[in-house]
Amino acid sequence: MKNNKSAILGVTLITLLALVGCKSDDGTSCTVCQSDQTAAFDVCRDSNGNASVNGENTGTDYDVYIADLIAAGVNCGG
Repeated sequence: MKNNKSAILGVTLITLLALVGCKSDDGTSCTVCQSDQTAAFDVCRDSNGNASVNGENTGTDYDVYIADLIAAGVNCGG
């Protein structure tokens, strides 16, 4: 019985470590943007460096996209 409990504990610990070690790390980070004319929306930096909005790649570099939004009066990340 003791070996069975040890085996179950071991499998549980290995499973937990695998789940933590395999967390999603696809290189995407997001910021919330909003303005008086729009509801809040997420702008994400994809792993290729482009901005995506609502999961759609804009084809524009993230930093350029954010700078253009800010220049247009949109508040991002603040």
